[in-house]
Amino acid sequence: MTVTINEVRKYWDDRPCNVRHSKKEIGTIEYFDEVERKRYTAEPHIPAFAGFSNTNGKKVLEVGCGMATEGINYARAGATYTGTDLSVESLDLAKKRFEVYNKEGNFYLGNSEELSSFVPVETYDLIYSFGVIHHSPYPERIISEIKKYMNKDSVLKIMLYAKDSWKNYMIEAGHDQPEAQYGCPIANTYTNDEVRELLDGFDVAIDQYHIFPYQIEPYKRGEFVKQPWFEEMPDEIFEVLKKNLGWHLLITAKLL
Repeated sequence: MTVTINEVRKYWDDRPCNVRHSKKEIGTIEYFDEVERKRYTAEPHIPAFAGFSNTNGKKVLEVGCGMATEGINYARAGATYTGTDLSVESLDLAKKRFEVYNKEGNFYLGNSEELSSFVPVETYDLIYSFGVIHHSPYPERIISEIKKYMNKDSVLKIMLYAKDSWKNYMIEAGHDQPEAQYGCPIANTYTNDEVRELLDGFDVAIDQYHIFPYQIEPYKRGEFVKQPWFEEMPDEIFEVLKKNLGWHLLITAKLL
């Protein structure tokens, strides 16, 4: 049975990504600060991959911005930022975030499978999409749309879930789920070859990384307590595991 875009939209409207990362009043600076702190403590590879410091004076388009944790950092770095999202609840949080930090941004609501129908087509220096495209019923349509906003100098940075990963093996064994909340309607996973097939017409570089090592209940309280098997694992061994069985495929691509 094919998942519909309305099912995907409802899922993220009901609980925008990372919305429970803070118990402070939603929409306040304190709330957004804590959400950011928790996100980048759990996923410390994101800032380097996103490349905030290299975007001063650049035009950045984020496809699936959520509540704009990365978006606000692009704006802080001096980028001209545009964010899009399928979820009205997520986009409202993104707009509020920019408002409370007194930053400028452009925001568009819509299905990125039809990106050019609601975002004016112009060339961007960077197009960024972290953990979004694999939730689409038709990810190839999003890639086709993204190409319209690129030239030979534009950079595409996306994260897709890795098929050959610790987390995916745990999901298949019934010990885990793709998202923090239950019932995610679609979460595609990819091999490196499948990434290259999806990104036909691009020069592609792929790095694999990230295993979430923390116990869930303490994590919900904002405490970062590792699972016993990860606590006992030497750091250098855990690094090898992340680079070979990580959940995130960190993809950088340019048009051929």
